[in-house]
Amino acid sequence: MKIALASDHAGFAYKEKIKTFLVGAGHEVVDFGTHSADSVDYPVYIRPGAEAVGRGECERGIVLGGSGNGEAIVANKVRGVRCALCWSHDTARWAREHNDANVLAIGERTVSPELMLEIVQIWLDTAFTGGRHIARVQQIEPA
Repeated sequence: MKIALASDHAGFAYKEKIKTFLVGAGHEVVDFGTHSADSVDYPVYIRPGAEAVGRGECERGIVLGGSGNGEAIVANKVRGVRCALCWSHDTARWAREHNDANVLAIGERTVSPELMLEIVQIWLDTAFTGGRHIARVQQIEPA
């Protein structure tokens, strides 16, 4: 799977861990930055990553920051993106099963490194349930 990665300075360390994890699992990663822990404005990096997903250039995306909130907000401004902020096994599973989330947001300051990788794995492995959720997901996209 081709996966876009993007973070601000507060999510940089987790972005690097996720990149290693994904490449090790055989995924293709497109890293939109940032490329250090130096302070940056998160929309500069998150928007291009989300746009790659929205255009279909990447199948999924993962965005990271301190809380993940700002990153999710930016990603969800991009047409075709359904970004879910996840902090547990359940939120990761439901994001895929119920919302067909194609972008995952995680806050580096909110979950442990071990839980972060578990969230990523669950989100990657979980399929969209479809059924009654299809019409709901279709209603998300603006007219």
